[in-house]
Amino acid sequence: MAKIILEMKNITKTFPGVKALDNVNLKVEEGEIHALVGENGAGKSTLMNVLSGIYPYGTYEGDIVYNGEICKFNTIKDSEGKGIVIIHQELALVPEMSIGENMYLGNERGRKAAIDWNTTYAEADKYLKMVGLTESSKVKVKEIGTGKQQLVEIAKALAKNAKLLILDEPTSSLNEEDSKALLDLMLGFKKQGMTMIIITHKLNEVSYVADKITVVRDGSTIETIDNAGHDIDEDRIIKGMVGREITNRFPPREHVKIGPVNLEVSGWTVHHPLYPERIVVNDVSMNVRKGEVVGIYGLMGAGRTELAMSIFGQSYGILTAGTLKLNGQEVKLKKTPMDAIKHKIAYVTEDRKGNGLILSQSIKVNTTLANLDSLASGTVIDKDKEYQVAEEYREKLKTKTPSVEQLVGNLSGGNQQKVLLAKWMFAEPEVLILDEPTRGIDVGAKYEIYCIINDLAAAGKSVIMISSELPEVLAMSDRIYIMNASRIVGEMKASEATQENIMATILKSGRGD
Repeated sequence: MAKIILEMKNITKTFPGVKALDNVNLKVEEGEIHALVGENGAGKSTLMNVLSGIYPYGTYEGDIVYNGEICKFNTIKDSEGKGIVIIHQELALVPEMSIGENMYLGNERGRKAAIDWNTTYAEADKYLKMVGLTESSKVKVKEIGTGKQQLVEIAKALAKNAKLLILDEPTSSLNEEDSKALLDLMLGFKKQGMTMIIITHKLNEVSYVADKITVVRDGSTIETIDNAGHDIDEDRIIKGMVGREITNRFPPREHVKIGPVNLEVSGWTVHHPLYPERIVVNDVSMNVRKGEVVGIYGLMGAGRTELAMSIFGQSYGILTAGTLKLNGQEVKLKKTPMDAIKHKIAYVTEDRKGNGLILSQSIKVNTTLANLDSLASGTVIDKDKEYQVAEEYREKLKTKTPSVEQLVGNLSGGNQQKVLLAKWMFAEPEVLILDEPTRGIDVGAKYEIYCIINDLAAAGKSVIMISSELPEVLAMSDRIYIMNASRIVGEMKASEATQENIMATILKSGRGD
């Protein structure tokens, strides 16, 4: 019988007004990959934050037993000292620092105030090689892509002598190829005897790598499923997560009425803001009609986000060529998102925590932020009206929260995403650009977001949806643009598109055929 390396017993954690964990139990065997699944707000990340010492001993009830010893972690350093290392969903790397500096930040090599840089970089290179990276550890983090940055985070964990590695949504910002490579890397670590806990909403990944799956719902443990054959029924997991069966992953688009062209860009060319010689959007022409959902798909680095942000008031890059028309009239937006908002263009960023929301402020403040003028008399905001607006969108989008006065930073990822959507819906846009609108959220919350997108289109809004999940693009779009290497390389009606011909279009464009 395999050794139980970790047992979390009757873990209960309460925040003001919310019981996040209610007698949760978890057993993890040595050398296994254990998946932790559940809806946003189910308590998965909270449980791992308890384990890693982010929520210190004394702030929760229950016991953590690791290697047969009851542990009372007060800081993350305490858990790391035992070999428990957590990698969070949001990458914790400093772009302007080298890979090696990032890997040993707070864990420096050397004595007292003197850092031994030769040892630092030599050790960093060793761990980079273990995760399959060939870059020198002296390269700055900003010079490598997101997929490689995720591998740097894993190398950083290995440098801390990780015995139990916790990965929170490790593939949420990766394309399918990079995701598969990371999952295979995990399987390689498992063969070497490492124990891992993975939190993910991608059920195909769960089936592929997990030996056991623990389902958490509403802060309680529902069941632990043996997945030794790696053939688990996804519908069983979903039912455990949401408490009901979901027969369709995507809502139908019914009675679609597509109107005239609303937004059109032609010859759109944008250069990198720091390296002007680098073209990030190359001679792109595209349009979106009223009542239409247009998907944009491409592999990581294709230029999708750069295109979206440059349209949104040139909030990224240096525009060197191109025209933008709204309702057939050319518009010259000033280099500011505020001007884009005045022209009824909204952009829901892929980075909701970094650029989309103010985590230290309430739901109420975040909801009204993009359209404060409508609530103000002169320079004074009508607080009652602000509350009413936030409450209206809380009900409309079914945001789970005890109050709109709740801090956004205390919400789950799915509910944060709803607040971000509410913020831009209240701005009353005619064109809404959604960049990875369902990244890092569970299947139930995804369905609700899809319904919101359909409702926006049905109301005559023009929706541009960027997504790394090809099934999502195919199911939700009326028309699809395919990007590769900063260009539009194909356009298809969704009814004619398949995963195979979209990927063939990308690969063919990469060969220059």
